[in-house]
Amino acid sequence: MNLKIEPSVLKGKVKIPSSKSYAHRMLICAGLSNGKSVIKGINFSKDIEATISAMKSLGADFEINDNEITVYGIPKYSGTPVKADINCCESGSTLRFIIPVAGAVGADATFYGEGRLPQRPIDIYIRELSAKGITFEYNNTMPFSMKGRLSGGDFYLEGDVSSQFVTGLLFALPMLDGDSKIIMKSKLESKPYADMTIESLKLFGVTVEETDYGYFIKGNQKYKAHNCTVEGDYSQSAFFITANAINSNNNIELENLNPDSVQGDKKIIEIVNTMKENGKNGKLGHFDVDCSDIPDLVPILAVLGSFGTEKSTIFNAKRLKIKESDRLVAISSVLNNIGGKVTALDDGLVIEPVENFIGGEIESFGDHRIVMCGAVASTRSESPVIIKGSEAVSKSYPDFFRDFQNLGGTFNVINLE
Repeated sequence: MNLKIEPSVLKGKVKIPSSKSYAHRMLICAGLSNGKSVIKGINFSKDIEATISAMKSLGADFEINDNEITVYGIPKYSGTPVKADINCCESGSTLRFIIPVAGAVGADATFYGEGRLPQRPIDIYIRELSAKGITFEYNNTMPFSMKGRLSGGDFYLEGDVSSQFVTGLLFALPMLDGDSKIIMKSKLESKPYADMTIESLKLFGVTVEETDYGYFIKGNQKYKAHNCTVEGDYSQSAFFITANAINSNNNIELENLNPDSVQGDKKIIEIVNTMKENGKNGKLGHFDVDCSDIPDLVPILAVLGSFGTEKSTIFNAKRLKIKESDRLVAISSVLNNIGGKVTALDDGLVIEPVENFIGGEIESFGDHRIVMCGAVASTRSESPVIIKGSEAVSKSYPDFFRDFQNLGGTFNVINLE
């Protein structure tokens, strides 16, 4: 679907959708619990549906009523392996979270994926889980299969690939007979996501000890059913926070955010405040941001940095090259096509300020965050921004354009030759 977005002023209230990251975690914890859990406040997206489907394949049951999900945990397993076909769609979180879980419950599982997901690396799991009772049939793509029952022990993980590997093991290792350690071979990037996992585990009766080397996980723990509500998503709020920052006429009031959240992407507020503090004559200043803990903010930070008074830089973002798109190349291409001045580096971006975007046609690269960046960019554009493939937004925020329209955004579906 191609959208032509007119330059508009955005005003009003928007209820930020629930945190996709927390929703993944709570659904998995509930699915591993003995009994019935109720999770409220969930906003559905393709990624969340992928995780629900995956847990169903492993034996959990879900009853969905609007934004409330009742979860019946996986019944106690017999010695017979469960056969599971698990379609992760394009969700890297689902894939990397569920692989160790499938091993912990002894599933004979085949994993499927779409888009760029089959290219996302899982080499760490192949290496570590293969030494702990799991057999893989894997040829560097999808589908692939695994079987066996995971055993505890020491797991050695690189910290600069993805915290999703840590999270996947944190779900699985408490269920095993013996105690386990996750030993980090390098500094863990995106650590706030691991913190979110530990917080979610605690809600469901599972404890993890953070150590100097990584994490200690006591075995033979039991997940306990729990009722909870998912808080709002700072990753999604960043688009509206940026819209307010780059256009003084925009006045968006954000609801459903937890000011005490441990979400790493809450840092968007600090970054915007820093730009205001070092700005001049009412204009924004600049930023130099290490994005190793906040990779999902990079696309919208490129929009934000375009309206500083001097050059802004993003660094330690090399992992973005293996997301839904090569986001460093994609966001620089998108913004440059509409009058921005963004240079993609091997591990980050350099953003030169512009007075306004000039409008034009951009590709979505099949990336939900690129689509939302294009919509926000239109509020400081001299002419319309046309986004090709805007349906990609359904991956994480299917109602984005409804909310955008309710705030005063104007757009039309168009056909392109």
